[in-house]
Amino acid sequence: MKLREVAELLNGELEGEENIEITGVGKIESAVTGEITFISNPLYAKFFPATKASAVIVSDDFLIKKNRDDISILRVEDPYLSFLKLLELFEVDDDTEDTGISEYCHIEPDAEIPEKIYIGHFVSVGKKFISGTNTKIFPNCTIYNDVRIGSNCIINSNVTIYKGCIIGDNVIIHSGTIIGSDGFGFVKSESGQFKKIPQTGIVVIEDNVEIGSNCSIDRATIGETIIRKGVKLDNQIQIAHNVEIGEDTVIAAQVGIAGSTKIGKRCMIGGQSGLVGHINICDDVIIGASVGVSKSIDKPGVYIGYRARPQRESLMTDISIRNLIKLENRIKELENKLSK
Repeated sequence: MKLREVAELLNGELEGEENIEITGVGKIESAVTGEITFISNPLYAKFFPATKASAVIVSDDFLIKKNRDDISILRVEDPYLSFLKLLELFEVDDDTEDTGISEYCHIEPDAEIPEKIYIGHFVSVGKKFISGTNTKIFPNCTIYNDVRIGSNCIINSNVTIYKGCIIGDNVIIHSGTIIGSDGFGFVKSESGQFKKIPQTGIVVIEDNVEIGSNCSIDRATIGETIIRKGVKLDNQIQIAHNVEIGEDTVIAAQVGIAGSTKIGKRCMIGGQSGLVGHINICDDVIIGASVGVSKSIDKPGVYIGYRARPQRESLMTDISIRNLIKLENRIKELENKLSK
């Protein structure tokens, strides 16, 4: 489309040639003529003098240190969100257009399959399965009995969904993820052996959730493991039995959450953090990377450190530790003075 049409779409202010034909989007380092790119993080401003893009999206207050007559500037309130809109417009995924049911898949006769659906090669669908419309299940997935999947979902290759689990609308699950495997429940017998506790619950994933690749979400021992609306999970995350994650919470890669822990709404959890079981995290909590959370958090804020503490308290403790040698030297000096 013409650059002026892009400007109208993004409600932006255009500086430069408005009749440029925009054919796609690109990274500022590698964009070519005809593409549009963006600068949101100031660290990428250094690429502006050399980029080959035809147009650059910047913020309203972005300061251009070197003028370039060969590039048009589009000023918007939020360059990153504006660029995402263009990605959705220009970058069409051909796989999302797939429809129909492969002759090489297996579907139990009592499964309820709508007309508008895609089921790829070698998918196995169990008894009493129910699916909404426009859902796509890619090759090699395994869907156990009594599973329900909503409308407009994308289940990528090699996903396994265990018996009875419920998936809402507009859910994306990436390859290799397992939904509803048994929780880690064992009891030690008198003989010292561990006896398995039956895991009889399910996993419920509400609407508009996205789950990365190779995640494991365990079924509840009794009841439900729940992933609420709008949750976004990165790759390689472990969520144990009976965990509940609140709406619009985001969790980075390699996080582990132990059983029966409840996480509130709009939380952000950094990569490689670990949360013990049976604790509660209130709404609007930010947990830094590699933080061990050993007790409940009841106040919103940022928590960091080997053991999760409020950010200011943790930083003050770190400063105190760094000053221990100086403090020790001062004490020795005072002791010497007193002894004299």
